[in-house]
Order: sequence, then C-alpha cells, then structure tokens
Amino acid sequence: MKRTGISDLPLHLGKAPPWLFQRMKKLAGGITEAIVLEYGQDEFLRRLSDPYWFQAFACVLGFDWHSSGTTTTATGALKEAVNPEIVGIAFAGGKGKASRKTPSEIFSFAEKFSLSSKQIEGMQYSSRMSAKVDNTAIQDGYQLYHHFFVFTEKGKWVVVQQGMNPKNKYARRYHWLSENVASFVEEPHTGIACDSRTERTLDMTARKSSESRKASVDIVKDTKDFSRFASRQAMLGDFFGQEPKILHMPRTHFILNMGKRDLETLKRAHELQPENYENLLGIHGVGPKTVRSLALISEVIYGAQPSWEDPVKFSFAHGGKDGIPYPVDKPAYDRSIEILRTGIEQARLGQKERMGAIRRLGNFY
Repeated sequence: MKRTGISDLPLHLGKAPPWLFQRMKKLAGGITEAIVLEYGQDEFLRRLSDPYWFQAFACVLGFDWHSSGTTTTATGALKEAVNPEIVGIAFAGGKGKASRKTPSEIFSFAEKFSLSSKQIEGMQYSSRMSAKVDNTAIQDGYQLYHHFFVFTEKGKWVVVQQGMNPKNKYARRYHWLSENVASFVEEPHTGIACDSRTERTLDMTARKSSESRKASVDIVKDTKDFSRFASRQAMLGDFFGQEPKILHMPRTHFILNMGKRDLETLKRAHELQPENYENLLGIHGVGPKTVRSLALISEVIYGAQPSWEDPVKFSFAHGGKDGIPYPVDKPAYDRSIEILRTGIEQARLGQKERMGAIRRLGNFY
C-alpha cells in the first residue's frame, strides 16, 4: 500500500463562489482530459496522490492554495467536470454526507467499467480501510470529514481525504495510492507534506509500532475477560510478561478507562479471533479508544512500545535548495511541472484562461 502523503492546511469555512467554481470545473475537466490523453490514467492517479502536485493543481484551478477548501473544492470540480466514459476514470465520495455515498458510487461506476465483483469489493474495502486507518490507527487529532475515491476502468485507485482539528483551526489531507499494495497498517506513506507536527501522536502504522500491533492482536485473541484492564490504575502484576521473571515497566504512568461499550467491542473482537492487525482494525466498533487502550496494555504486558511520533514530515515534496531535508530531486521536480503545464497547454481552453492558469502555476512553483 502506498499512501503518498499528508498536508496541513488552515481551516477556512464557507465555499467557493459560483462564478469561481464554474471556471474551476472548466479548467479541471480540460486539464484532466489532456493529461490522461498525454500521459495515461495511471499517471494522473499518481499525480493526484502527490500532495504537492495536488496543491499546485488546485492553485492552477484558481483556488486559494493554502486553505482547507483547496481539497473539497478541487475534488468537487473534478467530480462534476470529468466524464468517466470519456477519460475512463470515475470519482466517488466527497464532503460530509457525500462521503457516505462512496460505496454505492464505486459500485455504480465500476459496473459501467465492467469490473468484476472481486474488484468492486476490493475497492470498497480499500475505501473503508483508508478512512479507518487515518481516523483510528493514526491518532493525530484530525477527524475525517471528506473522503474522495478515484479509480480507473482497470481498477486502480487513489484516495484523497481530509480531516479537521477544531482546536488548532487546521485541516489535514491524506493521500493514498493503490500501486504496490503491501499493507494498510505498516508504513503506508511514501511522501508526507505538512507545516507543523503534533507533540504526541499515536501512530500504529509506524514500523516502530510493529511489536505493539502484534501484541494488540495477541491480547485480543488470548484474553477472555478484559474487565481487569478497565477503569483503574495499572497494577504491578500487570507488568509481567509471559515469562514471570521478566518485568516490563513503561516510561509513563497512565490510567486505563474503558467503559462497557469498549469492553463489549473487545469481547466481540475476541470472538472473531482476528488473524492480524488489519483484521482487528477492520472490526466494526474498533475505534481510536480501543486501539489506544490495546497499545497501552501491550506496552504494560509485553513492553511493546508504539510510536508516538507524528508521521507528517515536510511541506515540500521535492527537497530543499540547500539540501535540507534532502537535495532537490530535479528530474521529479521537472516532471511534476511538465505534466501540469502540458495539461494546461493542451486543454481545450481559451487563450486568456490558458495564460491565467500558466501564470498561477508559475507563481506557485
């Protein structure tokens, strides 16, 4: 699995004015068709999965490049402007209530593409799990409110979804790409963009959390009575692992506080006997609190510490001119510009619109 990035954006309320959105739709449709014709469907999906390119794309469409509305407006323009039967790419989901229509929209468009039942079920599962991971396995304080699923007539897909944090007034965007699928729950990021990071984020997708994931599954499968972990301070006896001579003490002092519903969820998970962490995460009712509780219990019993580092990295995808955090990848940088510029130049647009889009692209880069 390649989830390709995360972006932090100021949370702005309201929506794009009709006159702007109509122009954005025209640009989005024309540029998309040109890119697909020139570079193919797969390349267009790769570009959408790149948070920096996506930001540039929204800028070219004419939307305020640094706000949370970039995501919802640009994806909305794509969904309304692009004809799946012409480009062989379908767009499902969206903001709020529209996101809940994603499974049915996937089914509807996939049938038109003559995709198999297995492919349809696979994409619906990918849609559901990408949201579950970003809402539950990574606990960064951002609650998802926008989920956008894009897929080709061959069944390849990309997810662009966004969460909001009402405390710091920022939104965070998550990008997923289906190429080279390996795992939903370990190191799914290939490029993460952000201007800030949280001080303490439970990241169960980190490679550092692999032992914690394994221990969480073992605890669920082997424990019949979870009440001994609920609503009280951890006791000294809880800190012993399977070998009684080994005492594991966590660095931090904490109190577990699981209610009746949490215990029922864990009991249900025990009855289902999940084979791995992905199966555990996919169980209905397993949410952030369950994941967090299991991570803490795993540390207490097995000494398996999860990662508490925010997985976000930097706001620029191509490196820095001074080599920090790494040297600029000139070929990748030039290709990003080339693909978007080619799309603009070859789109069926008026000269004024074309020049305006190229000027905005230049300003962004």
